[in-house]
Amino acid sequence: MKNFLIVGGSSGIGLELATLLKNTHHLWVASRTPGPLAAMGITHIPLDVTAPVGSLDGLPDQLDGLVYCPGSVSLKPFKSLSAQNFQDDLELNFLGLVKILHPVMPLFREGASLVFFSSVAVGKGMPYHTSISASKGAIEGFARALAAEYAPKIRVNVIAPSLVETALTARLLNNEKKRGLLAARHPLGRVGSPGDIARMAAFLLSDDSSWMSGQVIGIDGGISTLQTP
Repeated sequence: MKNFLIVGGSSGIGLELATLLKNTHHLWVASRTPGPLAAMGITHIPLDVTAPVGSLDGLPDQLDGLVYCPGSVSLKPFKSLSAQNFQDDLELNFLGLVKILHPVMPLFREGASLVFFSSVAVGKGMPYHTSISASKGAIEGFARALAAEYAPKIRVNVIAPSLVETALTARLLNNEKKRGLLAARHPLGRVGSPGDIARMAAFLLSDDSSWMSGQVIGIDGGISTLQTP
């Protein structure tokens, strides 16, 4: 059994991933609140990634992988966004990741896998996505550089989803008309589920992806690459 740290794993995609892995691996989940983790027998470490990060007491001596799940959905016109809005998204989406990695990098074993999250909007220009695209774009560049720096010991890959149904996106999908319109934008005809993304994260953590590093993988219903009638 491998040792994995999931940051932000008490809800949404992170919780789905923890549920997938809990019976086959040792998990540590760092998040603000434990949510349902205690009932699942998963070790929880209290953590706010927007605050200073210390040594993350409670982790094992060695880790085989990390998944960083915290993220925001800040969809506003650029004229409505302040510099502080951009800073807040950067703190949560990217700088929180950097703060976590500094204390845990020495714990990673040979062959460890790191999985981060970007957005389809980084590679495909979308209105009202300036702030989220800026912070998630930082993750893509950072991941490629980190993958090169730590190869071959550590692999680093990024998942770039389109719209996924979680608590963060509930206001975008709160009636059937909205859901239908947003589903129709995707060539595969639906919005994503947490399981769609969690299964890719589990694959990237596994030895089945051992020859993959520095990749940005679109799990997006085809919206980034396909034009359909």
